[in-house]
Amino acid sequence: MPITAIIPCFNEEKKIETALASVAFADEILVVDSFSTDGTLELAKKYGARIIQREYGYSADQKNWAIPQAKNEWIVLLDADEWLSEELQMEIKNVVASNPSDDGFWIKRENIFMGRRMRFGQWRGDKVIRLFHRDRCRYEDKRVHAEIICEGSTGLLKGKISHDTYRGFSAMIQKADRYTTWKAADRLTGKKIGWFDLVIKPGFAFFREYFLQLGFLDGYPGFISANHSGWTKFVRAVKIMRMQKGEVFVDPQTGKTVK
Repeated sequence: MPITAIIPCFNEEKKIETALASVAFADEILVVDSFSTDGTLELAKKYGARIIQREYGYSADQKNWAIPQAKNEWIVLLDADEWLSEELQMEIKNVVASNPSDDGFWIKRENIFMGRRMRFGQWRGDKVIRLFHRDRCRYEDKRVHAEIICEGSTGLLKGKISHDTYRGFSAMIQKADRYTTWKAADRLTGKKIGWFDLVIKPGFAFFREYFLQLGFLDGYPGFISANHSGWTKFVRAVKIMRMQKGEVFVDPQTGKTVK
């Protein structure tokens, strides 16, 4: 059975070629572009991709818009900073050819942070649904870390996706700014933000990742990751508090007010 590979992107010329090469086996490559201004589209054309463009809102919304436009029923979806191993490529082809009863398949990820393959902390046990049936699966409507919801059963593949999460420290901070704003908007309620949210939760987030989840075994990237987890909890709480007082936040990528 034919397969469509979907890759959402925006200005990804430094990373997308690895992703494109790893899905070259697909019968269709569908690049979902948010009006890139670098060499991303030239690389996509090099691999024979069909390009569709749409202004970016948030990840789940963009992907749900793209999924029905795939020509084939089975979809493998990658972010531009991910790629499939040769073993996983073969496994995907064999699974789809077997006409599976499952609607989607979980795939474990090997996450690379600051040049290190992370084995502990928030990274351990990471898995995502990235092979799924076009007509029976959609992303949940969340602006951050949305997962695919399948109508029927799901399976688990043996192969892994490699995910290079780090694009430089400045990009990491910018992404955290966006994500904490979205998370704050999603969790905005009348509940008052107090010291528990500003001190205890961030502190425990660091303690859990660095000590309970053995993040210290990942060296200094593990220490930085644990601090980042605590810091984003703190920033999100502050943003909720400020939103409750009427302060307006803008998505730095889209320039739109986050509500």
